[in-house]
Amino acid sequence: MPTAREVKNRIRGVKNIMQVTRALEAVSASKVRRATQSVLATRSYTTNAWEILLNIAGSASPGMALHPLLDVRSKAPESITIILITGDRGLAGAYNSNILRVARQFAARSGLATQWVAVGRKGRDSLIRSRSNVIAEFTPMPPRPAVADISPIAQLVMDDYLSGKTDEVYLAYTDFVNTLTQKPVIQRLLPLTPMTPNQLAVADYLKKPPTVTLAKGQIYEYEPNANAILDEIVPKFTVMVIYQALLEALASEHSSRMVAMRNATDSAKDLVTGLQLVYNKARQAGITSEILDIVGGVEALRTQLGQN
Repeated sequence: MPTAREVKNRIRGVKNIMQVTRALEAVSASKVRRATQSVLATRSYTTNAWEILLNIAGSASPGMALHPLLDVRSKAPESITIILITGDRGLAGAYNSNILRVARQFAARSGLATQWVAVGRKGRDSLIRSRSNVIAEFTPMPPRPAVADISPIAQLVMDDYLSGKTDEVYLAYTDFVNTLTQKPVIQRLLPLTPMTPNQLAVADYLKKPPTVTLAKGQIYEYEPNANAILDEIVPKFTVMVIYQALLEALASEHSSRMVAMRNATDSAKDLVTGLQLVYNKARQAGITSEILDIVGGVEALRTQLGQN
């Protein structure tokens, strides 16, 4: 049984850790509020813009794409690029491990040559350790990223797609549902068209696209012309999709860290309570031992005086 001093030192150490976890929980709680506001402010716009792009792609004549980024390759894809969004730090529960697991399972099930673009230190480090083909990394990301911070990522994957270096581009990130629920998802970024039935082998991992509401036979009218408008809005929409995914991932990370730190604080409280009981028993045992020593000494002294 440990001594009272050893237990007391351990209680002090647990309380120090509890102060750290409580502080991290408070910091994450403030970041969650800001991140949630950012996500909700842009989510509707991104979803509606995605629906419009799907409508535009569906309005094209069969076999003719209105823009290269809307063009589905006629041949079967041979290589894909996955933009993996993770955190720069840990202490966020299973946040990083969940999206890494889903992204790797998706890449394995696709059966295609995969190259990775890592956004976040945790994903980069894990991919490098597993000797994956990481073609670019973007770390660290600002605490409150702007669209300008995302533009280099979008430009890289668009250039690779247009040049034929990759046949499809996917986003792997964690979708923010609420404070307690975050869902790792895969979203096809390029081409900007829905998945076809022959791609159902990986459909389990894919985020469901918005419903296309274009009526049959309805077409868009472009002014001054389709090429001028689509050349402007399609690349910008690609940037916006990546930006929204990063906002969703940041909100999910802060929520996961807040919940993990709250659970750690509660566990520390329970541990302190248990250690306090052990300390009381050890202290009581020490006091009892001292009393027995005193009584034994008195009896020995009394015996010695009686003999004299």
